[in-house]
Amino acid sequence: MSTRERINMFLEDGTALLLEPEVFDAAIIGVADRAGQPTLVAYDRTRCIEILMEQGISRDEAEEYYEFNIACAWFGDGTPVFIDTRWAE
Repeated sequence: MSTRERINMFLEDGTALLLEPEVFDAAIIGVADRAGQPTLVAYDRTRCIEILMEQGISRDEAEEYYEFNIACAWFGDGTPVFIDTRWAE
């Protein structure tokens, strides 16, 4: 069973959104909960950028694309969260 299928089974209410294309599933690190809010899919920021770079673009281009087209995108209450763990290393 794929990560996407497991997430969809876990989040039965269907409110959580997943990034497209499915290649970003490799950046899923879990789900996130907040009091009174729907459970959201959590992605690793660094891995998202690495996935973009694997598509043949430079790190600068990948970071810019990530910031403007992924991290800043709002699709409603099910919009995913992005975890930045660089500071914790």
